Amino acid sequence: MMLENKVAIVTGGARGIGLEIGHQLAEAGAAVVLADVNADHVTEAADRLRDAGYEAIAVTTDVSDEAQVLAMCQQTLEWGGRIDILVNNAGICPMTPVEEITPGEWDLVLGVNLKGMFLCSKAVIPTMRAQGTGKIVNIASSAGQMGGLAVGVHYSTSKAGTLGLTKSLARILAPDIQVNAVAPGTTESKMTSGWGQNTIEGLVKQIPAGRLGHPADVAAAVLFLASDRATYITGQTLSVNGGLLMV
Repeated sequence: MMLENKVAIVTGGARGIGLEIGHQLAEAGAAVVLADVNADHVTEAADRLRDAGYEAIAVTTDVSDEAQVLAMCQQTLEWGGRIDILVNNAGICPMTPVEEITPGEWDLVLGVNLKGMFLCSKAVIPTMRAQGTGKIVNIASSAGQMGGLAVGVHYSTSKAGTLGLTKSLARILAPDIQVNAVAPGTTESKMTSGWGQNTIEGLVKQIPAGRLGHPADVAAAVLFLASDRATYITGQTLSVNGGLLMV
């Protein structure tokens, strides 16, 4: 299998895109650590993977807290003996209008979405360097590439920062560790399910593929970048947006 004998961490792995990423990595042979701030949901998610016959554990982690991130990595090493793949998927997306965003909310979003990626990446680097190999895949967003209208400006800013973090880490950590990003367009989720039919139809009209993305679309891109098929790809952002024009 593509990821046999690999150990992967997926943050924000309790549901949605994160859980689908964990499932596809496990299906490809990886032992998967699902990390999430929601203890009940992430425990249930890991149970579902194990019930399907995969190797998986849950680790409750707030990625904006360095002590918890270091503990997550230590627990992964104690369980799996190595860390081959890190998928930085954890994120929050408040829809607060720009005039109503408080400094506290700004710090919260940037703390989870961007600082969390940095802390998790920093924590796995020593292990990956010692192994002489590793993959880091950051989940960005089309909102970070061209700005977002529906999402908050703090979310778009954090995802633009993700692109810069990806490029910088890729240059610093080459050649042993490849660092790339996946930038989804609007993807079906619990959030989009409440947007209403008119909103969804308006969005779909802008997408050449004629539909919203599915979590499986994003996970497939992550799987490719996390595999040995992408060892000569680093510092890149793979857009998974159905052909949405970047302006």
